[in-house]
Amino acid sequence: MPLDSVDRPLNSLGFAKPEAETRVLVAMSGGVDSSVVAAQLAEEGYDVVGITLQLYDHGAALAKKGACCAGQDIHDARRVAETVGFPHYVLDYENTFRDAVIEEFADSYLAGATPVPCIRCNERVKFRDLLATARELDADCMATGHYIQRKMGPNGPELHCAADAARDQSYFLFSTTPEQLEYLRFPLGHLPDKAATRALAAKYGLAVADKPDSQDICFVPEGNYASVIEKLRPGAAEPGEIVDTDGRVLGTHEGVIHYTIGQRRGLGIGGLADPLYVVRLDVEARRVIVGPKDMLSTRTVPVREINWLGDAPMTSRPEWEIAVKIRSTRPPRAAVLRPLSDTEAEVELLTPEEGVSPGQACVFYDPHSSRVLGGGWIWRGY
Repeated sequence: MPLDSVDRPLNSLGFAKPEAETRVLVAMSGGVDSSVVAAQLAEEGYDVVGITLQLYDHGAALAKKGACCAGQDIHDARRVAETVGFPHYVLDYENTFRDAVIEEFADSYLAGATPVPCIRCNERVKFRDLLATARELDADCMATGHYIQRKMGPNGPELHCAADAARDQSYFLFSTTPEQLEYLRFPLGHLPDKAATRALAAKYGLAVADKPDSQDICFVPEGNYASVIEKLRPGAAEPGEIVDTDGRVLGTHEGVIHYTIGQRRGLGIGGLADPLYVVRLDVEARRVIVGPKDMLSTRTVPVREINWLGDAPMTSRPEWEIAVKIRSTRPPRAAVLRPLSDTEAEVELLTPEEGVSPGQACVFYDPHSSRVLGGGWIWRGY
């Protein structure tokens, strides 16, 4: 006599039913990480459906290595599905991706911000539109190859940093909502390092076992932001002046879009006693403002569009002791969060950070554990 689902032990994805009766949609980019997730779940007996999103299709990007979600990567994902033996589909999300990610990227960059389009892609495409598709396919959950952990806490699922700090992708996933977290699974988050993932790929006989990791933003060939912006917004690269903080003209430039806050190299204003850095961009006046390094230090960071993942409401306290990341490549640092509303706050960095720019994410962490408490977007200069 079969056990009632109430009495049945949970499978590895947290469902009280056999693996064969648990459908999981795996978001497959064509890289080694998502390929291993699909192969591992299929081997465990789950009803796996692989889906790859075609996000863009322009000549330079299709041919370039180290990207995701186009040409060769679609082929690689399909080959993994054929090797392991589960259905695989390609969905054309080009228009969605352009509207939800690329257009905002261009507008933000033109406004002098430093956008992070990978976060918007996760938030607006993968974890919204693709997740809706997964539900339409009657999948019990959706799994990805992201390096982050989902742990069950006393109040439901929590988001935690990956076991391998060097691979942790929590910075790019802070906007994952509690409702999405209920449905998502991240099978790689507990692994000790990337070598363990590649070892699993070799174990499953996957051709992508040694495939290089993607490095650049997928729709920005060779990391050349300016050329992409010029194609999307013709005339954007208008020349202007490079000035110091007193307004003295030190040189000229070929477009504000070629500069970012904190930039030192490539200013073309050599011969000065002390090095100068980009400290502000005045887009309307087409001016790049430069100054000494100490002008890059920021202690107070205004944040909006906050996604809060703590147990108690963010506004239930006047301030929170947290740790924050302003950049994905730097470890969290001590800070104080002071809520202004449910979605806005001021963050005080206990140690000043250099090169903070509007458009970057500010991600919140519990200073005493690996838990991600959410985050928001930095929204004005200083």
